[in-house]
Amino acid sequence: MLKKVTLITLVSLLFVSCWKDKSPEDLIRLKERFKSTVSSFEKKKENANKNVNKGLETLNALQKALEDTKNEDKEFAKVYGDWENVNKRVENLNKEYEDLKKHASNLFTAMETQTNSLSDETSKKTLLGAIEKARTKYNGTLANTSKAIDKLRLLHGDAVEVVKALEVAAALNSFDNINDQMKSIEGRVDGIMKELNVAVVESKKLYEKKITELGE
Repeated sequence: MLKKVTLITLVSLLFVSCWKDKSPEDLIRLKERFKSTVSSFEKKKENANKNVNKGLETLNALQKALEDTKNEDKEFAKVYGDWENVNKRVENLNKEYEDLKKHASNLFTAMETQTNSLSDETSKKTLLGAIEKARTKYNGTLANTSKAIDKLRLLHGDAVEVVKALEVAAALNSFDNINDQMKSIEGRVDGIMKELNVAVVESKKLYEKKITELGE
């Protein structure tokens, strides 16, 4: 009798689990999870931006300290530490990007699954077309986001190279070439952040706009 009750309970749990995975509530749950990931990505983007700007400030401070030949060791330690923090923030941002990509894929799949369950073929065709168009557009945004994160990695690497060059320049007392490198690094930050902002804007559209408006 106990075995029979246990078997019935297991079957019931399996049925409930399957129903939950296919129910409209599942789409709502995935949408909320994606929304939370977008919010987290936005915060990590802002953290990365703050750390990059702080790194630029200490890099400029290091250059000035070297030109004034004072506090060299202290400034070198500070700037290396700040750019190490930049690297950590960029990697955190990349991890959040991977979550964003995964949860977006789950959300689109849930949309398609629910749409395929519709009996009205005309509505089904219209919505599936809109979903595919939105997915294609968003995948393009994700690709650009990945490139922007790679640019941040490159920016970090270039900044560390500048610090190394400053160590040599300090010995030679020649900073002319370093100034050009500094300007190059500073000039790239705004563009990279704008590209990352696009990811946030396009991601928010997935839960703020109607599906038929997403591909516009």
